[in-house]
Amino acid sequence: MDTPVNTTDEDAIQALFERHLDVGLQHGAQLVVYDGTDRVIDLAGGVTGPDGSPTTPDTKHLIWSCTKPYAATCVHQLVEAGKLDYDDPVADHWPGFTRGDDAKADVTVRHVLSHQTGMPTSELDDDPSGWTDWENIVDVMETQELADPPGTTAAYHTVTFGWLVGELVRQVTETPIEEYVREHVFEPLGLEDTSIGVRDGTPEEVATVTGFEMFDRARDPGEGLVDLSPEAAAALGNDPDIRQAVIPAANGISTARDMGRFLACMANGGQIDGIRLLDPETIEQATQLQIETTDDGTLSRPMRYAMGYWRGGTVSDLFGTLSSPETFGHVGLGSIVGWVDPDADLTFAYVSNGVREESHEHAVRVNQLADAVYQIYG
Repeated sequence: MDTPVNTTDEDAIQALFERHLDVGLQHGAQLVVYDGTDRVIDLAGGVTGPDGSPTTPDTKHLIWSCTKPYAATCVHQLVEAGKLDYDDPVADHWPGFTRGDDAKADVTVRHVLSHQTGMPTSELDDDPSGWTDWENIVDVMETQELADPPGTTAAYHTVTFGWLVGELVRQVTETPIEEYVREHVFEPLGLEDTSIGVRDGTPEEVATVTGFEMFDRARDPGEGLVDLSPEAAAALGNDPDIRQAVIPAANGISTARDMGRFLACMANGGQIDGIRLLDPETIEQATQLQIETTDDGTLSRPMRYAMGYWRGGTVSDLFGTLSSPETFGHVGLGSIVGWVDPDADLTFAYVSNGVREESHEHAVRVNQLADAVYQIYG
């Protein structure tokens, strides 16, 4: 539902949103905010990339790790349906999982969803050429040995999260995750512009990802471009093969409108506009804090994990300086962020095509926008 808001309030947020575009923090962006189940902010501006066309609310973007909550929802639905339990060993549903290490028999579904399996990385992390072959990915996941005993270390699973979740869903449902999530999450909610990888259309229909060196600006769409290291990431994200692959942790295609609607559904106890995706009890379990650390084994910073979501309450959570510790959501490679603050009854979805250094420039732009939203609606 769209609800009219005070024009002055909306203009203040729009001015800040446009200011970020004017100074060249990214070529294009989208911002959607829900107050309860009412969509109160819906902005889009800039261009889809260097020499691109205007960014509209329907422009599709690569959302990087903001794909993870979509993938995790598949597992939460299967738990709700009684087809698995959070504390089930993964090997109970995926017989080949322990092929390379008997210690993996202790890895549970809960460990997978909360980045505690002991498999935060794999040999494929630095070899994107292997990301397009699902059977090869499964073989690597099955033969990999644990780096740490399950449940002992919080270490962000950048891409292994999605491969573990994806194959678990396939083993339980006999359906590839990109099909399962479409049928059970995207289509019911009417998320017409969302998929895991480009499933319909062409990779060129997705906004071009641009990486920026620190302090670079892009007032001219041709300026400020680098070979991402934020560099290699932009090139990777623009690779047609990667865009069309199935990477349930990192190559979701979506818009701020679709992300916002999905998260508003989670904020409203798993339903929106009469459509129920999950029960309230499942949402409560999914967003409950599972583990927190002052030094994440992958990210080397404080982190708090739920099951498929990051939790607020750290200085680096990118959910705004005014958010509550109960906030849950996710971020995507220095360019995307989506969150729900149950205490304020707010949902925030920000999508851009400009990858920035996450701890500074990206944090500044998204926290400025989040704080402006809190000051008006919080």
